[in-house]
Formats: sequence, C-alpha cells, structure tokens
Amino acid sequence: MKPLLLPLALATLLAAPAAEARRIGQLEFTDCELAQPGTAVTTLAECATLEVPEDPTQPEGRKLRLKVGLAPARAAEPAADPVIFFAGGPGQSATEAWAGIAGGFARLREKRHVVFVDQRGTGDGHRLACPFPDAQLDATPGEEELVQMARDCLAALDADVAQYTTSVAVTDIEALRQALGAPKLNLYGGSYGTRVAQEYARQYPDAVRSIILDGVVPPELALGSEHSLNLEAALEAILGRCSADAECRAAFGDPFRTLYSLRDRVRATPQTVATRDPRTFAPRELRLDEASVVVIARLFAYAPETAALMPLLLHEAASGRPEALVAQAALVYDSLTAQINHGMQLSVACAEDAPRMQRRAEDAALVLGDSITGVLLGQCSAWPRGPVSEGFFEPLRTDTPVLLLSGELDPVTPPRYGEQVLASLGKARHLVGKGQGHILLSRGCTPRLAAQFVETLDPAGLDASCLDVLDAAPFFLDYNGATP
Repeated sequence: MKPLLLPLALATLLAAPAAEARRIGQLEFTDCELAQPGTAVTTLAECATLEVPEDPTQPEGRKLRLKVGLAPARAAEPAADPVIFFAGGPGQSATEAWAGIAGGFARLREKRHVVFVDQRGTGDGHRLACPFPDAQLDATPGEEELVQMARDCLAALDADVAQYTTSVAVTDIEALRQALGAPKLNLYGGSYGTRVAQEYARQYPDAVRSIILDGVVPPELALGSEHSLNLEAALEAILGRCSADAECRAAFGDPFRTLYSLRDRVRATPQTVATRDPRTFAPRELRLDEASVVVIARLFAYAPETAALMPLLLHEAASGRPEALVAQAALVYDSLTAQINHGMQLSVACAEDAPRMQRRAEDAALVLGDSITGVLLGQCSAWPRGPVSEGFFEPLRTDTPVLLLSGELDPVTPPRYGEQVLASLGKARHLVGKGQGHILLSRGCTPRLAAQFVETLDPAGLDASCLDVLDAAPFFLDYNGATP
C-alpha cells in the first residue's frame, strides 16, 4: 500500500484550491518567497507589481514595473496607515534586503502591514547592474580603467539613467501610497534609505504620519565623503577595546597597530593563499593583499558580532596564517556586490554626492584611503547627471514625529549624524545603542520601541532604559569564541 501514498498526497495537493490573493487598493498580492542575494536567508511574503513611468514628466513614455513586497499585519483589521521600508546602499533592492531585516519589524506588524518596493534601478524593475569597481579588490584599477568601466556599463543599459535619482524615486513611493489607498505612511529608512525617507517627507509632507531614521544620513552630507574618517574612528574604538582588555591584549597585543602593519606589509608584497571557498568548500586561491585586509576592517566593523572576530583574524594573518582572513574577506565582499546595483548607485551618487565631493590628501594615509572618493569622482565624469529637487541638501524641518536610531560604533553613519538631523526636527528623539554598529532596528528591545513610537507618536514618552543592556560583543580569543 505504501506506493499509493505519494500519488494520493500529490493528487490531494493538486486538487487543493490556490491561496486567495490579497487585494489592497489597486494592488493584488500573491504569495512569494524573498531571498537575500549572497546569503542563504529567505522569507515568505506577498508580492505585487506597481507600474510607473520611467520619466514622471512623460507619463505616456516607457514604463517600469516595480516589485512590491508585503509583510501582512497579524491584526484582523490592520490600521489604514502601513509602515514602508526603504532599503540602503544606494543600490539595494528592498525586496531582496527584506529577508535580512524582517525580524526587526515583527512588533510593527502586530497592527500594521509593512510594505516595501524595489527602488527604480534595483530588483526586477529595470535593474541597473554594473560591475562593482571596488578599488580595494584585486589589482587596483587605474582611473581611466574605472571611467571606461562606467562608459561600457552605460552603453549596455537600456535606460535613461538620469531618471533614477532619489528625487525621482520618491514619486514612485507616492504612486504606491495612492495605489494602496493609504491615507498616510509610516516611514522607516535604513542607511541611504534615511535619505529617501527624508526626501519623501520633504516632497509629500501631508502623506507622512511618522518617520524612523536608522543609521542616519544628513541631507547636507555628500555620502561617501567621510567614509574614511568614520571608519578610522570606529576602528580605533573597536580595536581599542581589545587593547584595554587584559585577556584580549594578552592574546593579540595592539590589534589597531597590527591592522596597519599587516596592511603595509601585504601592500608591498601581496601573496596568493591556497584555501577553501567559504561557501562551497572547493579549493580556491585567494589573495592576501591590501584589498582583503581593508575589506575585513571596513565590513566587519558594521556589526558587533563580526567586529568581535577582527583582532583574531588580523593576528592570525600577521602570524602567517591568513586563510581565515582571506576567506572571510571573499565571503563578505561577494555578498555585498551581489546586493548592490552599481549603475543605480552611480545615478544617485553622481547627481547628489559627487558634485559636492573632493579628494582629501589626509585620507590617503587612513585604512580606507581615498579610494571611494576617487572611484566615484572618476566614474561620475562619464555618467549622466539626473534631477535633484529644490531644497534637497537642506535639513529636513518638520513637526511630524521622528525617531532616530544610531549605533555607538557605526563605521559609516556615526551618532553625530543623528544629532545633526535631530537639530532641525520639532518632535523627535535620538536613541543610541551602546556597542552597536550600523542599523539598530533588530537589536535588543528596539523592535518594541519602534512599534510603540509608531502607535503613540510620542518619541519623548518612550522608556528606552531597556537599551541599557546593549553592549559590544566579547572578542573571540580563538576560533572557539570568547572566554565564558
């Protein structure tokens, strides 16, 4: 009888009615599975499509079909004003980033739907994908080579890339709000997404009920211009904690000094390392060079869990055992480049940041150097510059309730940026997570505080004492972890 079970079960599944689509306003959502590129993280959601004109001033022209995600509320009758999530980058797809941050929205979903739409130029909606020319990877390309990469990518794209700036993209958010029939939106932006949230609030103030800015980017900032300075400060603080801890110091000495000595050594004499691919475990040759050291220093500083590994990886590499460092560098770099659409990033940065940016001689000696500024300025010389709205670079001034979130050790958007934005807001509060890095929403009690804020619209009334338990992760003293 056993052979009959599989056909019988299959026949039952085939006969079962399909799940009924959910209709919200003009959009019809059906079940979908969303994956984060470069990782194994997936999550279930519901998806729809929003059609918008590529050029909002030419509504009858070419159309873009943007993927919209929905994490439905658990309430039987959700509130009419959903939460909308804006991804970072610039260049990250919201539907691809969702799986990695969905847990932080769990409490917000108790009463409200969470919606997210792929920003134009990302995801499935006319993706602007270009080779990611990190000057710190492999042999550093020359300036003309970088410019040619941008020219070649531009020629291969079937798009008016000037129409992919933040100022244009927020018109899609307004189209989404109207399609959903939502009276107002509660905005959540992370990293570059805080720029999107502030620009939407500036252009459509009557459509915004509340704003959460996590890893805050001030409108006045040319994004990328201070990356070297911010990373240096974060590394000094992170690695300085190791030097100040007796056990960590005994194991690794002064890891900040090790970082510089290792970087200088492999800059002069790169070496090939035979190791295993961190995903497939197949044999792979990787380079121990300035690129791999800087990738570890830069990207491992983003979160306390990876920062806790940094002294160990640096010490091992400096002691002639670089396999773990190069494998981890390849893993995090491959994951990053899989998630960023560099063409869309250029459309944003070349219009909004490059015109206000210049190389600084003092950056050259720092860990990150001036590579980000140099790459951006070079490639933007060949990239069309799109529209930027009036007042785009001015501080957001609003009495709409705002909650600002920062990590104490954030290497890219430090807490001082949150304080800068806070100064022009009428009803706002800035919370800083001790020992935390970039993006606070998923940390500790922050999900509960975010939900309370959206429900009450009273940032001053939040009891944030529950954040006091947060701190940096203890350092790994060996590959077994920290001291118990």
